[in-house]
Amino acid sequence: MERDDRRTDERRRDESGRDERTGRAAAAERIRNQSQWVDLQVQEAMRRGDFDDLPGAGKPIRGLGGAHDPDWWVKGLVEREQLHLAPPAIALRTEDAELDDQLDRLGGEQEVRRRVEDFNERIRHAIYTNLGGPPVITPRRDVETEVARWRERREDRRATAREAAREAAEERATERRTRRWWRRR
Repeated sequence: MERDDRRTDERRRDESGRDERTGRAAAAERIRNQSQWVDLQVQEAMRRGDFDDLPGAGKPIRGLGGAHDPDWWVKGLVEREQLHLAPPAIALRTEDAELDDQLDRLGGEQEVRRRVEDFNERIRHAIYTNLGGPPVITPRRDVETEVARWRERREDRRATAREAAREAAEERATERRTRRWWRRR
């Protein structure tokens, strides 16, 4: 029925874009009815249940009730994107402390070499382009030494995994042997 009403309204408009009944411009009429149309769409979505179980439902909205902070959007961006806005010397020290864990997640020696070379290049760049802040005291790492350490850590992880698998297999075997005769299948 609503479609039929729209078609009749469209027929009532003449070539100049004015509605014959009201004399108003068609664009102005559409704008006037837009909020009504939006409300209708929201009501239909509510009936369908599109707004049920949204994430954050029933939780307080962050930032309401506090004092106004003019830099709220910058702080939100830093938190959301997990940006680190530390001077290069501090950022390099933090990365140096986490580098072994990052290297252990890599799959091959070439990736490890590239990662260590990139780290060393950033240290060199920070030393030669002193942008202020504390001095860069993070030492560069020897690529071959880091690859050898990465290999050792990988072998240790593999040996630990093999040992855990062996212990689990022995435990299953012991469990099968100790079953009572009436529980056997």
